[in-house]
Amino acid sequence: MIKRILFFSSLFLITNLLSAQDEGLTFETFKDTRVINTHSVETLHTGKLDIRIGHRFGDLVGNRGGWQTFYGLENAEDIMIGGEYGISRSLTIGLNRTKGSGPLKRLVNGIVKYKILKQKEDDSMPVTITLLGVGSASTMGKSNNPEVLNFFEKTSHRFLYTAQILIARKFSDKFSLQIIPSYTHRNVVSFADDNGLISLGFASRIQLNKVFGLILDGTFPFSELRTSENGYFPAIGVGLEIDTGGHLFQLNFTNATGISETDYIPNTTRDWADGGFRLGFTISRTFNL
Repeated sequence: MIKRILFFSSLFLITNLLSAQDEGLTFETFKDTRVINTHSVETLHTGKLDIRIGHRFGDLVGNRGGWQTFYGLENAEDIMIGGEYGISRSLTIGLNRTKGSGPLKRLVNGIVKYKILKQKEDDSMPVTITLLGVGSASTMGKSNNPEVLNFFEKTSHRFLYTAQILIARKFSDKFSLQIIPSYTHRNVVSFADDNGLISLGFASRIQLNKVFGLILDGTFPFSELRTSENGYFPAIGVGLEIDTGGHLFQLNFTNATGISETDYIPNTTRDWADGGFRLGFTISRTFNL
């Protein structure tokens, strides 16, 4: 009897402590763990499993699009399927597979997100900060041509990494803004390219009503090689987020062809001005485990 009383007393105390930790915090800076191309500061709740499917079609218009490809719907630039799991309220891990649109394809992507600071309503903490790490491994077949990237002279040449700091503020129930400094490293690159790449991203969400939200994001690499003169462009997206209650559905347009950070940050070569943007969608369904 005494053991039961001690058990339920401890359970009651822990529950109250967890509730106290949540008091005064700002919730749902973003409704999803992703915006369009970028991650958001959001992590999954403990025991939540998020199954995600993402798709990027071909160019809508321009030389690669139009009626000849049914406005890109006959082509698939990239496809992602995978899952993420909430270890705790602050820690999320994930694993997915993407087709890949850069020189290294068939990517298996591991994700770790950890929320280190949470915005408070009294502004004693004005922002939410989450750390993100993405590691990708190309499962392409090894080529016999030493001049191509998938020659894979070393096993380590299959790997790519991105590290990001996600800093966001929810200004109101209608508007949130996020900035994203990041570093991407590729173990093997083509001649005269840089292994490391620094970039700065942004993301925003504008809540239109209870169901619909307008989302935008962009990622801008800092490199003399990643310029429009060299055929590279910032990855910019705009989309509509639809909350059905059971799952989150997203329609978007972006000039990025890749889905993983290790892919789209160094490899966006399509230009919005030339019709190099595409329709994409993401379906997210969360389960309790």
